[in-house]
Amino acid sequence: MTNKITEMLTMLDQMHLVKHLQSLAPDERKAFEKHFAALDLSVLDEDGTEEQRGHFEPLYATTLREIEQHRAHFTETGLQAIREGKVGAVLLAGGQGSRLGFDKPKGMFNIGVNRELYIFECLIRNLLEVTSAAGAWVPLFIMTSAENNKETQAFFREHDFFGYSADNVWFFTQEQLPAVDPDGKLMLAGRGKIVTAPNGNGGWYASMEKTGMLKVVREAQIEWLNVFAVDNVLQRMADPCFIGAVIESGKVSGAKVVAKAAPEEKVGVLCLEDGKPSIVEYYEMTDEMLHRREPDGTLSYNYGVILNYLFRVDRLNRTLSVKLPLHRAFKKISYMNADGETVTPEAPNAYKFETLALDMVKLQENCLAYEVDRNREFAPVKNKTGVDSVDTARELLRQNGIEL
Repeated sequence: MTNKITEMLTMLDQMHLVKHLQSLAPDERKAFEKHFAALDLSVLDEDGTEEQRGHFEPLYATTLREIEQHRAHFTETGLQAIREGKVGAVLLAGGQGSRLGFDKPKGMFNIGVNRELYIFECLIRNLLEVTSAAGAWVPLFIMTSAENNKETQAFFREHDFFGYSADNVWFFTQEQLPAVDPDGKLMLAGRGKIVTAPNGNGGWYASMEKTGMLKVVREAQIEWLNVFAVDNVLQRMADPCFIGAVIESGKVSGAKVVAKAAPEEKVGVLCLEDGKPSIVEYYEMTDEMLHRREPDGTLSYNYGVILNYLFRVDRLNRTLSVKLPLHRAFKKISYMNADGETVTPEAPNAYKFETLALDMVKLQENCLAYEVDRNREFAPVKNKTGVDSVDTARELLRQNGIEL
């Protein structure tokens, strides 16, 4: 095994690891070899070149006004699907709260002021409103990371799942990918381990397969999965009206969107790319796309995604054989140097590789853009201060009558 790994490292131009391997004691070498054999080294082929984009066209949304006209019908369709056990929810909670100055899972952050109110608690309370209306539990799958899995599970148990049914909650861990320094070299996390990082939110369904969660989905005969991010404290998951609207539309996926606050707002916009649903990032949009308007004055590229998607499971199964594009992110990543010392950098020092949930949308034949009121459903908690911060999220919670 050692000779084979040495040959592979040499071929990959990772000679510093060959030297390291030779310095290891037999038990350390065995641990290193086992760890190395399980790594996805395809990241070493990534050269940082982003994929070529196609031809963009606007994708028009089912608007707030249109939804209101059909709310009762859509809601009943969605509630019936939930009662029949056809709907599951997937919470993407692999991230840490480091940008909030909080060295724990982001969902554990206390956003309360005069009382404890955790991000996880906000989300579960919103889901409990749905299960109460439906009179049935929604199977909830929570994706953690290798870094925060134990702490997240312990936190839910400590708080008795915030009133949710523990029998209807499953935790699974997202996959990890190696990180590399600016020269493309793998880094050491310890004597017997390479530095890895979570593979981004786009790998959620493949991670469900590898952790046995899809067996649960199949056995429960779940037909729809609603996937959503942890860092929006107003996120409405398993929303019956949204589910019903997508089902009634006959489309295979849906995305909650908000009308942009301004043409230059830094959000990804749901659109068509070569005739298929897609998301164009704000920095990819031309000036013409940013400011183009429809006859009624609304922006043509008007609807930003909030990472709340609904997918048909049979269509998701087709994506398992597709390799999603990897996106490079330059981050601060701790590592072990040649002297065996742990280095915690003060500035970004390495690339991690991420798949993105938005790339799952591009694999669907169609997608219903479903507009929601941003003041009622979009309170992102991404920064400690300023835009999309703890303070702005707290203000939106107050506006929605939530005591802090």
